[in-house]
Amino acid sequence: MENKFLFLSDADVHSIIRNDPEFCISAIERAFKIMTYGKTLQPDKVSQIIDEKSQNRINCLPSTIYDIETSGMKWVSVFPTNKAIGLKNVEGFTILSDATNGKLKCLMNSTLATSIRTASVGAIAAKYLAKKDSTTIGFIGAGEEAKEHFKLIKAAKPSINKCFFSSRTEKRIKELIDELTVEYSDVEFINCANDYEKAIVNSDIIVTAISSQQKVLKGEWIREGMLYIHVAGLEDEFSVAEKADKIVCDQWECVKHRTQTISQMYNQGLIKDEDIYADLGEIISGEKNARENDKEFIYFNSVGLSVEDVYLANEIYNIAVSNNIGTWIDK
Repeated sequence: MENKFLFLSDADVHSIIRNDPEFCISAIERAFKIMTYGKTLQPDKVSQIIDEKSQNRINCLPSTIYDIETSGMKWVSVFPTNKAIGLKNVEGFTILSDATNGKLKCLMNSTLATSIRTASVGAIAAKYLAKKDSTTIGFIGAGEEAKEHFKLIKAAKPSINKCFFSSRTEKRIKELIDELTVEYSDVEFINCANDYEKAIVNSDIIVTAISSQQKVLKGEWIREGMLYIHVAGLEDEFSVAEKADKIVCDQWECVKHRTQTISQMYNQGLIKDEDIYADLGEIISGEKNARENDKEFIYFNSVGLSVEDVYLANEIYNIAVSNNIGTWIDK
């Protein structure tokens, strides 16, 4: 359809990926393998920070994946202040073009895909870096990102049977637990209100799923054997990373130029390149060992990579075309 492109709405994307966490996890894992072994272009993310204090921002993430002959770009807004006015804090759209001729092939709402992509990366980290018999998970944050991380990490680690949620807003925790209890009868959910320490100290896997620039995760709460999945920006004390036996990133070269905790430590000379144990792709490919014993505290930092977004979007596009989902629009 040379003179048309496919538009996929939020509802269209939901219909494809909402109830299939394994599809998303597998797609993102393949994207990591392509980044390790394939040929890709991934220019630096462009971030327009509209307000420094709140970190309201709009990001542009482009990439080309030669293996699937596709170029793409995700345009995503992250507005933490939206919560106060009842709006979602993340909204994204992804554009896909044929890399052989430059023709636009798809525009999709990728708000859900962004959230699930991020959670899929966390789930893959849990698969390779958490203790094999992990049974407990603790969250600081109880929003959409926390929900998606629980769902996908549970899919990767079915042994999880207890989940601690903490947040500034206890009402949101209750709503989230009520929602998840219906689907996960084998999990005990515990409302820790704003007692972050309670949510963390007894957990094998810990996740900070918040849009914050506050160091809410304390180094003194960390114990051996934990996996920490760092999702957003600056939400942990430097002492957390300093306690790590291994620091793993989705891609350190991208992380080091951002404003996340270990990025700031790098800029201040507190972390060097050689202090980073591996990129996640090296773990997946077997180039580097994953967890080697149950005593290691592993710090995983996810920054979000365009190749992940474009690969997942292209997989969604292929399913949509095969199943006649979406709307074809004249150019």
